[in-house]
Amino acid sequence: MKKRYAQVGLGSRSTIYTQAIVQTFPKRAELVGLCDNNRGRLELCNSVIVAKYKRSAVPMYRATEFDRMIAERKPQVVIVTTWDCFHDHYIIRALEAGCDVITEKPLTTDARKCQRIIDAVRRTGRQLRVTFNYRYSPPRIQVKDLLMRGVIGKVLSVHFSWLLNTSHGADYFRRWHREKKNSGGLMVHKATHHFDLVNWWLSASPVEVFARGARRFYGADSGTAERLGLKGHAQRCLVCPCQRRCKFYLDLRQGNFKEMYLDCEHYDGYFRDRCVFGRPMDIEDTMNLVVRYDTGAFMSYSLNAFSPWEGYSVAFNGMRGRLEHDCMESIYISGDGQVPGKTIPSGTRLRLYPHFKPAQMIPSWTGQGGHGGGDNPMLADLFALRPSRDPYQRSADVASGALSILTGIAANKSMQFGRPIRIDSLVKRIPPVKLPPMKEG
Repeated sequence: MKKRYAQVGLGSRSTIYTQAIVQTFPKRAELVGLCDNNRGRLELCNSVIVAKYKRSAVPMYRATEFDRMIAERKPQVVIVTTWDCFHDHYIIRALEAGCDVITEKPLTTDARKCQRIIDAVRRTGRQLRVTFNYRYSPPRIQVKDLLMRGVIGKVLSVHFSWLLNTSHGADYFRRWHREKKNSGGLMVHKATHHFDLVNWWLSASPVEVFARGARRFYGADSGTAERLGLKGHAQRCLVCPCQRRCKFYLDLRQGNFKEMYLDCEHYDGYFRDRCVFGRPMDIEDTMNLVVRYDTGAFMSYSLNAFSPWEGYSVAFNGMRGRLEHDCMESIYISGDGQVPGKTIPSGTRLRLYPHFKPAQMIPSWTGQGGHGGGDNPMLADLFALRPSRDPYQRSADVASGALSILTGIAANKSMQFGRPIRIDSLVKRIPPVKLPPMKEG
């Protein structure tokens, strides 16, 4: 029997769920309602459903009609892919209406909203899943597999460095993400992926966070625009006199950007191509953290958003040795039609350094598709009618979603107040986390 799904929020990330329902899993799923605050994107989504996927148009509802959509269309599951700051609004309303929820990461943007979601899940008894596609990526599963088997024993410390390049990284400073009131900053919106990976890899929960961060490259006060000869730039790319000499210029008249954003501007006034050196902007572009976990492990973490290449390097130090993993990802801009986060095989490596034994290179597991091959298996899991047994416990519930963002929320507070922040000072009554046991050798 098919499940009935409704979607709220029809930006670029929503398209993978639409395609999964109407094209990949039509025997398991039925799309019964679409909801957005932008009439143009509602109509665009339906035009794709009809023209590309050869399906019937789906009933459309404005954001103010969300409750009416639930009442009329009676979805069993609501998929939330709105701006991050609105996640709690739709998650809670859907749960209280008797629906289960699938939400894009991050779960939400601050501790107050996180607490409201946790309480709503507890109160309603409904299911909430958070879409951490990196848990389904073969190279990341391989790291989990090795750590679970205890190849380096009990993990004592982690060093994790993530680099966003001047295409993908810069793009967060063009869009709504550049204001913390919308996204929680990169510590919440982007690093939620990274913090969840560490929680999952270690089967651990964060206890305390200390952080420092600043905006040094992007923004109006960094001086970068002047150093690059872009004095007199406009506040958006479309009308900027510096277009020809700016390496950060984004042409909304090209490809997918035109249909989804430029042609829809007049409905809500949202500009997709704001200048990365403009205002307003209050998120950081370089951040460093120290995190303590309930297992006793520590992590040093850095995030840089203006690197010449995209990817990460992570190292685990254990009682029996060290495991190192490097991964380089393809260059893309959200919504440009390219495969997002595609793993570059030549830049992906796994090395094991046992104590008192020779080091060894371990061939990396590989996968096809977005986010290191994680998108497709995640979708297959999300839309399965019956969950299959998973030794890695990749499905993320409200507890995993909360703990991933609470590291970033604590980091934001630590940067603000200049002191360590305990996770238990932010949110109460987090349900027990479902993670597999770890062997320590």
